[in-house]
Amino acid sequence: MSGRRVLITGLATFWGGLVAKHLEEDSSVDVLIGLDTREPSVELERTEYVRTDENYSILARIVRAARIDTIVHTFLVVDSTQMSRRTMHEINVIGTMNLFAAASAPGSTVRDVVVKSSGWVYGTAIEDPVWFTEETPRSHPPRTAIEQSLEAVEGYVRDFAEDNPHVNVTLLRFSNVLGPDIETPITRALELPVVPSVFGFDPRIQFVHEEDVIRSILFVLERRLPGIYNVAGDGLIPWSEVAAICGKRTCPLPPVGTELAAWPLRRIGVPLPEELLDLLRYGRGMDNRRLKRAGFEYLYTSAGAVEAFVEALRLRRTVGGTQPAYRYERDVEQFFRHSPAIVRDTGAG
Repeated sequence: MSGRRVLITGLATFWGGLVAKHLEEDSSVDVLIGLDTREPSVELERTEYVRTDENYSILARIVRAARIDTIVHTFLVVDSTQMSRRTMHEINVIGTMNLFAAASAPGSTVRDVVVKSSGWVYGTAIEDPVWFTEETPRSHPPRTAIEQSLEAVEGYVRDFAEDNPHVNVTLLRFSNVLGPDIETPITRALELPVVPSVFGFDPRIQFVHEEDVIRSILFVLERRLPGIYNVAGDGLIPWSEVAAICGKRTCPLPPVGTELAAWPLRRIGVPLPEELLDLLRYGRGMDNRRLKRAGFEYLYTSAGAVEAFVEALRLRRTVGGTQPAYRYERDVEQFFRHSPAIVRDTGAG
């Protein structure tokens, strides 16, 4: 019986590259293809890279030609500081629409789809419950561009799952991610000499370690587990305590005109997007019990993720970067993969 034939969107993203690297070690995966607008940022051995545009117009041809049976959709923008609102809409909404059009085309071989989403889809407001379950509705309509695009994406996920019951569709909503390598508006804020906060607010924040993010994606892939799952470490931590664990004090921004007051941070390369400023007022908790009941075990609590992040920062400051950044070069990749001059390790003793 042949193995799985996997297509990963967002191969050049932090998550796409790591998922591909782990799947390369899985002997049950026969084919790995990665799509992105940019070249891969991690060294990969057997993943085939295909350049595409923001809305993945080539995706249907690849799914059909390579007889893809599994799609891992990591190419969702969840950091609104990365690009314009229009580009984010092209990637998140139009790209996802094209993905599901390809997966549902006549004769499609796709049987598993995993979509990496975010807790930003819940929003954050004073009326929110302490814990959002997977079924908890938002307190208010989406206000920010990132929330609006994620809500549209999840609408496509629900429609596709209802129209294609023969396909296992998994939606993972991740809490605020921390780790040694990922960079987000929150990690950039925590690396400042003083940590920004909003005067009069000390919200309780939840985190998930980047290692648990990858492990959860691989977990649902291996088990072909359909449904919607929150992925978040146990516990909520007051923002002031997060800053204290990082060895920092907070610098309150005014509760009125907060975005204007945060403008100087944007000038030094640390923008605080609208959704993060809302989080620094009200916080957010995500109920993680559904994925646990399915058998997933977290390696890190919320507090553990913060502590691991601080330790990684301390180590980085002490020893610096250990390896030069990887640079993808197509001709070099083709040589190492296909040249008869390369001696292949067959594992013979």
